[in-house]
Amino acid sequence: MEKGLISVDLWAEGSQAYFLTHLHADHTQGLTSTWAKAPIFCSRITAKLFPFKFPNFKLSLLRVLDLGSWHTLSLFSPSTGSKVTVQVMAIDAHHCPGAVMFLFRGEFGCLLNTGDFRWEKKSERAKLGREMLVNALKDDTVDVLYLDNTYCNPSYQFPHREVAAQQVVDIINSHPEHDIIIGIDTLGKEDLLLRISNALNSKIWVWPERLQTMHLLGFHDIFTTKTSLTRIRTVPRYSFSINTLEGLNKMRPTIGIIPSGLPWVVKPLEGDDKLFGSLLTSRGNRSKVSSRCGKQNDNINDNLGSVKRFHKYIYSVQYSDHSCYLEIEEFIKLVQPTNMKGIITSSSCYVDPVYYFGCLCRINQPSKSLHHQHQKKEGGYRVLPVQIKSKSGSGNTEVEKKRKEKELVI
Repeated sequence: MEKGLISVDLWAEGSQAYFLTHLHADHTQGLTSTWAKAPIFCSRITAKLFPFKFPNFKLSLLRVLDLGSWHTLSLFSPSTGSKVTVQVMAIDAHHCPGAVMFLFRGEFGCLLNTGDFRWEKKSERAKLGREMLVNALKDDTVDVLYLDNTYCNPSYQFPHREVAAQQVVDIINSHPEHDIIIGIDTLGKEDLLLRISNALNSKIWVWPERLQTMHLLGFHDIFTTKTSLTRIRTVPRYSFSINTLEGLNKMRPTIGIIPSGLPWVVKPLEGDDKLFGSLLTSRGNRSKVSSRCGKQNDNINDNLGSVKRFHKYIYSVQYSDHSCYLEIEEFIKLVQPTNMKGIITSSSCYVDPVYYFGCLCRINQPSKSLHHQHQKKEGGYRVLPVQIKSKSGSGNTEVEKKRKEKELVI
């Protein structure tokens, strides 16, 4: 694809159409309420949440893409001025409300950008997403896969989210006299909170802005801003700290729970293997994971993902909205791209997905490489701007320097 046509989660000048995978801050840096460069394509849920995140935004610039349907864009080649037809489909990414992947196709070939995604086997929603993707690809070959490589490392293995959610419920049940603080983002983990509320028949306190988001998502009865109605509270993840928990415990017994795939930097307390006896199902044996396309156990063990006690008041549960290593591998095997590129390059756990999974790409499979070479000759070189994002936060100036547009030419 020629440069100057589209951008995904990248908000610099120079493209004719922009695509937003979801509304997390690391995907919207550079996007403001005064945006007027070009239309923005997104999911229906993202469009619904958009005015809350970007007040006074000119909503006529938003273009809603319904999931599972092909949409056609007529653009113009910056180099020749000729018409370029681009087809795009939005596919549920199972990450946070409104999150989607984008599948592009045209004379330039076929490109898939996952955005942030979780590729689980068990849920009905995940099965629908899988069917949608398989049906959309049909006989097409994905020339370039732009992949969420947040946890592209064999050391990262998570349980399915429903298992991790039960671990959180077990922790809360084991502390009946404690207030509970759960660190979450401004968007995401809604399914976790719903499971907690249903299991414990309890309302959950959220801060006022988060309550507005919940109402926009259609949750009106479960969440409250009245602390007297519940002992379970959420706080913005950036405000979740040891100092906060120690201060709260001077007033009332309180524990904190951080649901995340990222390990805490604090060393776990010794002897946390049997936190609550039979209440927890979390301390299972870790499956042996291969490196660099070796043989492995393909079954993801539901009991993976230790619940760790990092402080006498704090528990960490591996409830992740990103795919773990084995899920990434399963996804790549399904898509069978010719080539791939990680969308995250500034991260403490960064690994180029080609390092582990390059052998699964068609470009490295002789029986399929001739077909790829023929496509390349027919369609010319393919170029797509890629969003480089960081997990280190927007306040890190070194990280900001690394946030730049790159081009992948194959």
